[in-house]
Amino acid sequence: MTKPQPFQDIADNLSFLDDWEDRYRYLIELGQALPKLDAGERIDTNKVNGCISQVWLVSDPVETDGAVSLHIRGESDAMIVQGLVAILLALYSDRPAREIAETDAIAIFDELGLREHLTAQRSNGLVAMVNRIRAEARAKMNN
Repeated sequence: MTKPQPFQDIADNLSFLDDWEDRYRYLIELGQALPKLDAGERIDTNKVNGCISQVWLVSDPVETDGAVSLHIRGESDAMIVQGLVAILLALYSDRPAREIAETDAIAIFDELGLREHLTAQRSNGLVAMVNRIRAEARAKMNN
């Protein structure tokens, strides 16, 4: 998959930040810029299991010329995790379901060096979010 421009912009910005404190601040800023979910969307069916913090992901299928894309929105109650959600949305949202299902965000996060300073719990939560998004994309491909 070609990396979408919003994600590439984030990757470029991260490449300029050598200090991890600066990277954490940038993650927090990305998360703060995300629109909040409606209260009715922060429900158990949208909650990501496997995250120590609370994370909700909502994916809305959009059909264009017979192909299904997913518009993904999300929110977390933890600032760093909210930033990770923002990066995942920049990578996956509004992409064809097939591309989402085939894209390993964990490998991309590792290329950027984003997981090396996450706690084990946050890293596990990131994997849970990626697995959830890719599973939803696979399910939409089969419908």
